[in-house]
Amino acid sequence: MEPVTAIVLINIEKGKVKEVARELSKMDEVVEVHSVAGIYDLVVKVKVREYGALSDVITEKIQSINGIEKTMTLLCFKTFKV
Repeated sequence: MEPVTAIVLINIEKGKVKEVARELSKMDEVVEVHSVAGIYDLVVKVKVREYGALSDVITEKIQSINGIEKTMTLLCFKTFKV
């Protein structure tokens, strides 16, 4: 079974991007953390073994980090190129 992959778009409180990025980087399920320009501050790639675990990572781990204002999660159906 392939792992479940999600892309999480995150808005951060002003001045806390580096702090939040460091906390996200400590999580085993977080495989990439990118600081970006545009309407979001960070783009995070999350990989878990099963769909149910995704809810725990997003709602309990990621959204509990101090400095995160809002998230939008995109569930990946298929990866065409890595």
